[in-house]
Amino acid sequence: MALTGTYPRTLDEKKRVPVPKRLRDDFGEAELTSLVVAPGTEKSLVIYSPAGFEAFAAKLKTEGNHQKYLRLFYSAAERVELDGQGRIRIPDRLTEYAGLKRDTYLLGVQDHAELWDKEAWDAFMTEHTPAFDELAARALGG
Repeated sequence: MALTGTYPRTLDEKKRVPVPKRLRDDFGEAELTSLVVAPGTEKSLVIYSPAGFEAFAAKLKTEGNHQKYLRLFYSAAERVELDGQGRIRIPDRLTEYAGLKRDTYLLGVQDHAELWDKEAWDAFMTEHTPAFDELAARALGG
């Protein structure tokens, strides 16, 4: 199932963020015990299930040689365990990369989730929401 939704989340003092049960279920993997967190675009973080990460890695492999991107992406990516309360700990280097503070948003984005600092996401929405129809037309081939 496609991952969807916007979830306001609080990053605690140990840099843990709760992943809602609905989102964990929508990753579609039985016995999900870990996720993979990696740098995304526009100072976001991407979060994949282990199988989703492998599918993304296979896609990267077939799309040509982008060695510098691959080094940056894979060297920062990290598998993180889900704790008993459904939280993951965001590694320090990724917290810094995304500029995460206390208030964040966790987004479902088709085959992965994204984690954004609240201020960055609010700015993204302010900038891009007015162009939604144009973006939709491009995405849908219209």
